[in-house]
Amino acid sequence: MANFNTHLNVAFMVSGTLSLTVYKAGLIDDSGFLVCVALGTIGGLLPDLDSDNSTPIKLGFNITSFIFAFGLVMHWRSDLSLLALIVLWLAGYGFMRYVVSHIFTTMTVHRGVIHSVPYMAILGLGLTCLSYYGLHLPLTTSWFYGLFLFGGAMVHLSLDELYSVNLSNMKMKRSSGTAMKFYQPKDKWWYLLLYTILALLVYAAPPFEMFWSRLIDPSAWAQLKVGILPELIKSMLQ
Repeated sequence: MANFNTHLNVAFMVSGTLSLTVYKAGLIDDSGFLVCVALGTIGGLLPDLDSDNSTPIKLGFNITSFIFAFGLVMHWRSDLSLLALIVLWLAGYGFMRYVVSHIFTTMTVHRGVIHSVPYMAILGLGLTCLSYYGLHLPLTTSWFYGLFLFGGAMVHLSLDELYSVNLSNMKMKRSSGTAMKFYQPKDKWWYLLLYTILALLVYAAPPFEMFWSRLIDPSAWAQLKVGILPELIKSMLQ
């Protein structure tokens, strides 16, 4: 399968290109552009969260622990003293980084249900719901956040499948088919749970029709067409 640097670089390039495209089309603002790049890159590392000693799991839990501790402090900042906030910060970080991380790595198996399409779809759709209902972000922005996270994960799974092909003699390696998974009989109960959760998220998701109508709005892409080439090249072509 592809290594960490390949997943990171390819996910960053793909998410950066797509984010810049929708940004130039006026579909997201400056901060949305940066967040989409970050989410697409993070998504490119997510499927390897089930690998106990991988760089993504260590980096992922470090970042998650920091965000969790920051969220606790921001939520209680008006009610607690400075000393209490510091204790809360350290306790929140330690809980996520060491307790939750240990439980997670103990319960997961590399290339198990986490390394699958429905699991990544749950994370992407879950982020969309959290952004829209929890953080009260605009509908279009919320959908882009979830889609970029999911898209980055699909880049990861696609790379793993691509690396499972021995191009020198065009043969499939043993790892072929273990990355881009939708179902495995040995984990049927886990997949039943995954698809149940996914169905509930689809039902609860923000209106997709409104996002789709915004996405295919000709005015946005007309704006992108106007600014697609530098003025110097335009003048040379005229």
